Amino acid sequence: MEDHVSPHGIVVPASAVRIQFARSGGPGGQHVNTSSSKVQLTIDLDACDIPEAARRRLTESVGPTLTVVSEESRSQWRNRHLAMARALSILDRAMVAPTRRVKTKPTRSAQRRRVDAKVRRGQLKAQRRWDEKD
Repeated sequence: MEDHVSPHGIVVPASAVRIQFARSGGPGGQHVNTSSSKVQLTIDLDACDIPEAARRRLTESVGPTLTVVSEESRSQWRNRHLAMARALSILDRAMVAPTRRVKTKPTRSAQRRRVDAKVRRGQLKAQRRWDEKD
């Protein structure tokens, strides 16, 4: 097996990847009972060449190991490639730092519209009330 490199340049050495195969669930006839096409790919994040900030984001979300399962295809080979592509995609997303939300205030006109709508709604509800004098 060879080392894998993500588009952002994260190197996943072959020694950090562990692949397990199992029988896929669901309908499929006799073939599904004899082939182990489900793939569970586990990557040890400590063995990968990941920048510290991205490593911190990854370990906060997934822990020390990244596990990806693929059973979409009936082919074990295809599921193995799908699982690796998904794992590299997750590693790439960790490279991008999340943007901080900038707090904003509603404009004065938006506040006025909100209060006017509340007043109109209150007046409508007041009209529905039953007056005991009638």
